[in-house]
Amino acid sequence: MDLGLQGRRALVMGGTKGLGRSIADALAGEGAALVISGRDQGRLDQAAAELKAAGAASAAGVVADVARSADMDKLADAALAALGGVDILVLNHGGPPPCTASQITEEALLEWFQHIVVSPIRIANRLIPAMRERGWGRVIVVGSTGMQHPIPTLALSNTLRASIWGWLKTLSGEVAKDGVTMNILAPGTIQTDRVTQTTTVRAKQKGVSFEAALAEAAAEIPAGRLGTPADYGPMGAFLASEKGAYITGSMIRVDGGRVRGMV
Repeated sequence: MDLGLQGRRALVMGGTKGLGRSIADALAGEGAALVISGRDQGRLDQAAAELKAAGAASAAGVVADVARSADMDKLADAALAALGGVDILVLNHGGPPPCTASQITEEALLEWFQHIVVSPIRIANRLIPAMRERGWGRVIVVGSTGMQHPIPTLALSNTLRASIWGWLKTLSGEVAKDGVTMNILAPGTIQTDRVTQTTTVRAKQKGVSFEAALAEAAAEIPAGRLGTPADYGPMGAFLASEKGAYITGSMIRVDGGRVRGMV
């Protein structure tokens, strides 16, 4: 299937590894031009070279930290300079530390509000107006199934990601008529550094080994296994494509059936 992404210009935040990288890989395979961000120039250079070898029309890496608003402006400027415009924006960042709801502190809320809410909205505000003017654009938020089915050990993430979901749902209705789609791509238990972190916490809480906790997590998934980044990224490419033009304001789960709710 030709997704119509040849030459489309994409900015993928957090594109050196994990879920962001999986989307970048899928876009590269479709011939998109890419700018990826991260916090380590060496990793960015290596990832950019790999993406270009995988088929990207071009690939470049920009150091940027979502903890700093000024870095979002720098990233937007660098992407526009490198690509000449941004058609596809993938909003992605690391997750806050595991905690229960009663353990949430004001300090943690303020710190992670910047990562999860302020910075993504800031860079989106920079780049979406031009998408609307051109009559074509795609915004994808790397989310979490905790946005629909709160995860007990990730209360801070559950709380703040609900805010970005509310923002996206509202803005998607404003920009749809201009050819811009906005969706959340929510992973289930995908084998990434984040799942290693949360599984380690879960194992400690239950007094079992890491391997036992991982096996228990897999047993909760109807598909019978943990997901891999390769399961996740292709759906991002589809949502970014011409074929995904009528999907907007939605949360798409890639979770092997783990969330049992009907919405």
